[in-house]
Amino acid sequence: MASPDLRDDLSCSICLNIYTDPVTLRCGHNFCRECIDRVLDTQGVSGLYICPECREEFQERPVLYSARALRNIAEMYLHSQPVPEDTQIYCSYCVDSPVPAIKSCLHCESSLCGKHLKVHAKSPEHVLSNPTNSPGNRKCSIHKKIVEYYCTKERVCICVYCIAVGEHKGHQVESLDEAFEKKKEKLRKDLEMMTSKKAWAEKQVRSLEERKADVEDKAAGEIEKVAALFRDIRRELEELEKRVLREVSMEEKKISQSVSKLIKQLEIQKDELSRKMSHVEELCKTTDPMSVLKDQNSDGEDLCHTEQEDNMDAMILSEGDFYENSITVRLHKLSDFIKDFPICIQQPEGVLLDEETAANYIQISKDLKTASLSAVKLDRPETPKRFKEYRVLSKRSFSSGRHSWEVDTSNSTSWRVGLCYPSMDRKSYIGDNKYSWCLQRHIHAFNKMHENKLTPLLQKPTSHKFRICLDYEAGRISFYELCDPIRHLLTFTITFTEPLHLVIAVYDGSVTITN
Repeated sequence: MASPDLRDDLSCSICLNIYTDPVTLRCGHNFCRECIDRVLDTQGVSGLYICPECREEFQERPVLYSARALRNIAEMYLHSQPVPEDTQIYCSYCVDSPVPAIKSCLHCESSLCGKHLKVHAKSPEHVLSNPTNSPGNRKCSIHKKIVEYYCTKERVCICVYCIAVGEHKGHQVESLDEAFEKKKEKLRKDLEMMTSKKAWAEKQVRSLEERKADVEDKAAGEIEKVAALFRDIRRELEELEKRVLREVSMEEKKISQSVSKLIKQLEIQKDELSRKMSHVEELCKTTDPMSVLKDQNSDGEDLCHTEQEDNMDAMILSEGDFYENSITVRLHKLSDFIKDFPICIQQPEGVLLDEETAANYIQISKDLKTASLSAVKLDRPETPKRFKEYRVLSKRSFSSGRHSWEVDTSNSTSWRVGLCYPSMDRKSYIGDNKYSWCLQRHIHAFNKMHENKLTPLLQKPTSHKFRICLDYEAGRISFYELCDPIRHLLTFTITFTEPLHLVIAVYDGSVTITN
C-alpha cells in the first residue's frame, strides 16, 4: 500500500485532491490544469500573475507545461488505492452494477469511478470535485456555467458570465476558493468564540450548581436547627404544662384538705350546739324552778362572739381561695420566651471592633474581630473615646431594627459581653451603670448585669459560644447559648434612648466576634 506521504506529494495545493492532468509553472510547482487555469483567470483582471505556492510573480500569463510523468504516477496511485468507501454516490457510467464514484465532474454533471475518470475529458471546462449527488448545483442557474466566483456585495456564488455581462458586473468578487477559505476562517473564529462562550456558560452553570448545592446544604442545616429549636420549645412547653398542672393539682388538693378539715370542725360544733339547744328547750318548758336552777350544764355558757369563733372566721375566709401567683409567673416567663423566639433564629451580622475606643491593655487583631488582654500597656493616644481599662466598642452603632452577633469566649475565663450607649463613662465597667447591659463570666460563675446588679444564671452554660440579639424597637437585649439546640439565657427589657454599640471586656485571654 502506498504511504500517506506519497499522497501528499501527488496532491494539488489548490483543490487538495490527487492531480488531474497536472501541469508545471516556470517556477517548478505543479497544479491540476483546471485549478491553475481558474486561478490565472482570476488574476488576469489585475494584470499580475502569481504562483499560489511560492508567490513568484509573472508579468504575462505563464505557460503551462504538461507534467506527463507526474500524471502517470497520479493515475497509478489512484488505481492502487483500496475501493473507496461506499458514500451512496455511484459512477454515472457504470450501468451494469453500481460502482462508488471517486470524483464528480461539474461540467458534465456526472460522477466517475476510477476507470471512467482515467478516460474522462481533460479540457479546462471539465472541473472535478469530490463525489456529490448534485454536481449541477455548482453551475450558475442563469448562464449554466460552473460557479467559480463569489460576489461579496450580494453574497452569492456566481460564474464568469455573471461578472462580465450579468447583474454582478462591476461588483467586488473573490474566487470561490478564496471566499471559501475566508468563510472557513470566519467560521473557525466564530467556533472559537462560541467554544469560549460555551466554556463560560459551563463554568457559570457549575458555579450556580455549586451555589445551589451550597444553598441546599445551608437550608438543610437551618431546617435542622429550626426543627431542633421547635423540638426544644415543644419539650419546654410540655414540661411547663406538666409543672403548671401539677402545681394546680397540688394547690387544689391542699385547699380541699384544709376546707374538709374546717367542715369537719364545724360539723362537730354544729352537733354540739344542737344538743345544747335541745337541753335548753327542755329547761324552758320545765315549770319547776328548782330543776332549772340546779341544772349545771346550762351555767357558764357564753353565747357571745368568742375569740375562737373569730379565728374560725379567719380560717374560713383564707381557705378556699385559689392563688394563681406561681402559675402567672411561669406563664409570664413563657410569654417572654415566645417574644424572644424570632430574635434567636435571625441571621447574625458582622461587626468590627473600634481600636480608637480600646483600652491600653486591650490588643485588637488585624481583622478587628478579636480583643485580647495585653501583657504590657500599649502606648495609644489618650482621647475622649478611649476606655481606661479592659474594654472596647464596635465601630458601628445600631439605632433601629433587629440585629444579632456571635462571640467565642473559649480562650477566656473572665469577660463581659453586651451592649452599651456611646455616652457610657469611659472609666465605668460594663453592667455597672444604667447605660450598659451584659452577660458576665468570672471563673465558673455566669451572671446577668445591669446598674451594678448581679443576677446569677440558674443554669450554667456548657458552651463557650454565645449569641447577642437586639430588637431596638421592642426594647429587648437577649443572650443565647449556641448549643444544640440554641438555649435562651436571659433578656433585658428597656426603652432605648440612644444608639447601641457592641461592647467587650476581657480580663484574661481573648474574646472573638465570629460572624
